[in-house]
Amino acid sequence: MTAQSVGSHAGSYPGIERERRIPYLRLEALVAAIFRGCGCTEADATRLAEIIAGTDARGVHSHGVALVPTYARRLRAREVDPTARPKVSRDSGAALVVDGANAMGHLALDVAMRATIDRARSSGVASAAIGGSNHCGAMAYYAMLALPEDMIGIVTTNGLPTMAPWGSRDRILSINPIAVAIPAGAERPIVLDTSFGAAARSKIVIYQQKGERLPAGWAVDKDGNPTTDPAAALEGLIVPAGGHKGTGLALIMGILSTALSGALYGTVLGSLERGPVHGRDGQFAIALDVRAFEDVRVFKDRVDEIIREIHGSRPAPGFDRVLAPGEDSAETEIEYRERGVPLNDVTLRQLAETARACEVEADLVAEIT
Repeated sequence: MTAQSVGSHAGSYPGIERERRIPYLRLEALVAAIFRGCGCTEADATRLAEIIAGTDARGVHSHGVALVPTYARRLRAREVDPTARPKVSRDSGAALVVDGANAMGHLALDVAMRATIDRARSSGVASAAIGGSNHCGAMAYYAMLALPEDMIGIVTTNGLPTMAPWGSRDRILSINPIAVAIPAGAERPIVLDTSFGAAARSKIVIYQQKGERLPAGWAVDKDGNPTTDPAAALEGLIVPAGGHKGTGLALIMGILSTALSGALYGTVLGSLERGPVHGRDGQFAIALDVRAFEDVRVFKDRVDEIIREIHGSRPAPGFDRVLAPGEDSAETEIEYRERGVPLNDVTLRQLAETARACEVEADLVAEIT
């Protein structure tokens, strides 16, 4: 049996060993080449590849290279600006507003989180509201930027509606994920990256690509009936995590991600049928400098003690050990960077088609065909 990670969503997918493993560095190089072919600068293409391929390396295939064809279409159509430069547009000391300038959301949130960390060095706590942005992928990368600085990183984002408010049957609420990264000492850092739905829509797409049924409790069909059929789930609604608690938290994350920066919220941002309004999404980032509150060594020792207590707890039936959030992803990353990243045939085919359309050099495409 597999280990249980408390509060983590990064787990594996069914049939993973039937997938092809692509060497990580080659995958990252291919993704960077695709973004260069879309008009991005070398620096931006490299950063995007690091974030997106790195997401697959942590086992979160729903938010990794499977989304590159969609990103590339938007960039090539200039719906998203491949040369835009996100920047701080309002500076109020410990509170920043970042204009994403209709760049890739990954770049906008990356700029915002780095600016927030830099400001927290002097203020102890800093935050940034990001507007003018786009889809930014998985959240863990940005929160983890705070870890080398002995800071706690917190990030959240808005998204297209895939869920109904508690008591409703209308798709007007996003699952709006949050990531929190907390530094530790001898133990691995705690990294929680989770949404407030039972699953992300893009994760359901991965199950559909693999021809696998969904776990029970993830989704309902368009008539509100529980379903494990990915196609029916994509037409229906994602089930909120924790019932009314999940929808309430998703609502709060959406407001933080949009109302402070002029970004669009909910159905005004768009829908699954018509897509998003480009350049109007939003995110929110916070950095807390541990040394402003407590001696760093004392803090890390206490976090280590908390993690070790989790490790020392008795496994439930079906589990051989208990992990803190993020530890499973960290172990996955070590393996995937050494042995290659497993990707399904649909993802590889679509990635290859996108690479050819972007005139990527043949030897890079050959790695995935």
